[in-house]
Amino acid sequence: MTTVHDRPTASVPSRPRGGSLVQQFEYGLDAPICLTWELTYACNLACIHCLSSSGKRDPRELSTEQCEAVIDQLQAMQVFYVNIGGGEPTIRPDFWHLLEYAVSHQVGVKFSTNGVRITPERARFLASTDYVDVQVSLDGATADVNDRVRGEGSFDMAIRALENLSAAGFADAKISVVVTRENVDQLDLFKALADRHGATLRLTRLRPSGRGADVWDELHPTASQQRTLYEWLLRAGENVLTGDSFFHLAGFGESLPGLNLCGAGRVVCLIDPVGDVYACPFAIHDQFHAGNVLSPGGFGAVWKDSELFADLRSPQTSGACTKCEFFDSCRGGCMAAKFFTGLPLDGPDPECVQGYSEPALLQIGRTIPAAGQDHSRSARRPTGPTPLEIAPPSGPPVHACAESPLAGFTVPRP
Repeated sequence: MTTVHDRPTASVPSRPRGGSLVQQFEYGLDAPICLTWELTYACNLACIHCLSSSGKRDPRELSTEQCEAVIDQLQAMQVFYVNIGGGEPTIRPDFWHLLEYAVSHQVGVKFSTNGVRITPERARFLASTDYVDVQVSLDGATADVNDRVRGEGSFDMAIRALENLSAAGFADAKISVVVTRENVDQLDLFKALADRHGATLRLTRLRPSGRGADVWDELHPTASQQRTLYEWLLRAGENVLTGDSFFHLAGFGESLPGLNLCGAGRVVCLIDPVGDVYACPFAIHDQFHAGNVLSPGGFGAVWKDSELFADLRSPQTSGACTKCEFFDSCRGGCMAAKFFTGLPLDGPDPECVQGYSEPALLQIGRTIPAAGQDHSRSARRPTGPTPLEIAPPSGPPVHACAESPLAGFTVPRP
């Protein structure tokens, strides 16, 4: 893929007549298939691989009324559903209102949660609501593996949420797992855990963005584990969801279910808590900033007219990758993974299964981009979840991310 520096004036490339669905999608759609919307950077956990470096709320985050206006635009664009994340989205005081507002405006909601506010009462509400899907995050099929990444007590919190959803009759919750070096041997255990709770397993890739950049070298699966994961996913087929995360594994030969391409700015994008729009949910950085929903024309104008998106929807060059026999399968891999490991965007994926990225990763002087934003509460790795009994701030925030929305909120103890 080409770099996105020095872009020309936005122009809409001509969509080819005929061709495969993937070839059509490469030229972008009238609206995103999957819009990720991070409602807040506030979070009660401090996962060591958090791609948005969440923790503290940004006091500039969109108001309830501004969020409603975005939903109105999504309805007008006929966006089928929006993937809500954070931070921990349920911490926003107006989260449940916004969920109901979206559903009542024909915009389905899929939201990711660590389970902190999925009480029996909320689970019953979710079970009675159409067009809502819930993803509970777990990064270990056992507490010891999970809690080393997500914090002490987070495994029990997630399991309690799954139990509450199951008891309420919520159909087909998702267990969302970021595959790491430590949990790749637990794939069968994850599947059994999902089956036990009447849920579906969803696996996603560890990206070196946000706090994930600090731990990627030690946590991303080894070459042999990549092969193990690939073969396991082939056996699982469509019974396990991947969100199209692992198309770089198609370099082994057979493609996995899904589009198998980078959809950044073509079929996916991200809105952050302050309304900034980025091409990719895994690339929150100025280089991938496309606009803001508060600008004239709102989100629709950003999606249609952004110079960045126009560039991404133009024919791309992929350097040496185009000479590889597997290029048509893996399409050169993940743009965000390349960028945040300091590799050229027209080069191979850092986890290229044919090993073509290894010389570049070993290159002396490779420049790794600094994180675009950091909302972490501390530079230290967590020892457990941050307690939610937080006193109100004594004065105005000293910088954009200093204010916490958690004041006065207490989690019921089991």
